[in-house]
Amino acid sequence: MSLLKFTPILKTTLWGGHKIISFKHLDSSQQQVGESWEISGVKDRETLVSEGKYKGKTINEVVSLEQERLLGTDNYRRFGNVFPLLIKFIDANRDLSIQVHPDDETAHRQGKESGKTEMWYCLHSNDNAKLYNGLSKSITKEQYKHMVENDTICDALAQYNVNEGDVFFIPAGRIHSIGAGCFVIEIQQTCDVTYRIYDFKRKDKDGNYRELHVQEASESIDYTVLPDYRIHYSSCKNKGVKLVTCPYFTTSVYDLNKPFTLDYSRLDSFVILICFEGECVLTCDNDERTTMHVGESLLVPATTSHIKVEGTVKFLETYV
Repeated sequence: MSLLKFTPILKTTLWGGHKIISFKHLDSSQQQVGESWEISGVKDRETLVSEGKYKGKTINEVVSLEQERLLGTDNYRRFGNVFPLLIKFIDANRDLSIQVHPDDETAHRQGKESGKTEMWYCLHSNDNAKLYNGLSKSITKEQYKHMVENDTICDALAQYNVNEGDVFFIPAGRIHSIGAGCFVIEIQQTCDVTYRIYDFKRKDKDGNYRELHVQEASESIDYTVLPDYRIHYSSCKNKGVKLVTCPYFTTSVYDLNKPFTLDYSRLDSFVILICFEGECVLTCDNDERTTMHVGESLLVPATTSHIKVEGTVKFLETYV
């Protein structure tokens, strides 16, 4: 199989900014683009293949046709014909709501298909950009509800200044929020279940408060307090650096300025490459060459065993 590129789904949001269009070098006049869904198997919001043999087909249609050849044997047995990861670029011009996602067990109990675990890799953000991730102090379920009612829930959250290259893991159940000025890559389970806890008393374009999900969220929150929620790692040239490993994805970062070969010969999984700086030429086993530009996300089928990367480039690599 060839590497697959997709047409992103651009989402205009109340809090969206202006970074994504220029970052991806898109010819678009769309305003307030808060999210670019790079690769998505979410029902009714599936990305389409942009070129090649499967041009115009949804990612889940390609999965149903290629099955193990695309996903890998164990992944296809686990996920069937639904692509298991959702990849986004997120540009927050205003604070996003304080929110939480359920884990799989809680989601099933609440009538949802699955939960959502995710991670953020921070790109070049505004100087004053901040985000929330996790609890800064111990609170009970009753205290949580009271703090939402009296507008003090943010007092219980760990806040971080954002720098380029920062990484945050957000397992299901962890309260979080992306703040104004943040520009991030998000990798997550294929799920769009979000419970909005607090929205700073903002109103939408019609003058209405957005719906909150205080009760569903209270059933989903992990009230564990940790001393630090940032992922700590050491950068390294011309070598993959592992950032996050969990049951839903494993993600590494690469910073290359000389030829490098990605070896997937022992990996029974598809791989996604997310380019966030520079560009490179990728040469696969069959000598097929593909150029990967900044702002692009490519899907590497499970049948691919090696890829030679040539160029000055930074990208994330993620697989299940």
